[in-house]
Amino acid sequence: MITKADVEHVALLARLKLSEEEKEKYTEQLNAILEYAQKLEKLDTAGVPPTAHVLPLQNIYREDQVGDHLSNEKAIANAPSDEGGYFKVPKII
Repeated sequence: MITKADVEHVALLARLKLSEEEKEKYTEQLNAILEYAQKLEKLDTAGVPPTAHVLPLQNIYREDQVGDHLSNEKAIANAPSDEGGYFKVPKII
């Protein structure tokens, strides 16, 4: 069971300023969630296979293929700055 003190502690950790009304509300809501989870724990799921996703999704892969591309010289032709065939950018860190 979640107490109002638990909600206050989590709010402190999250640096949330909650009103007394919000603390009461969240305490009640979190206890309702836990109560529902306890109901779910009572379900017999012995014959239910584990499910990672509700839809039968699969990754679709394709072979990498080399296509048309710009030459290195064309790619850096309009660069504001380049060095040794590479784009030169300002240091950001």
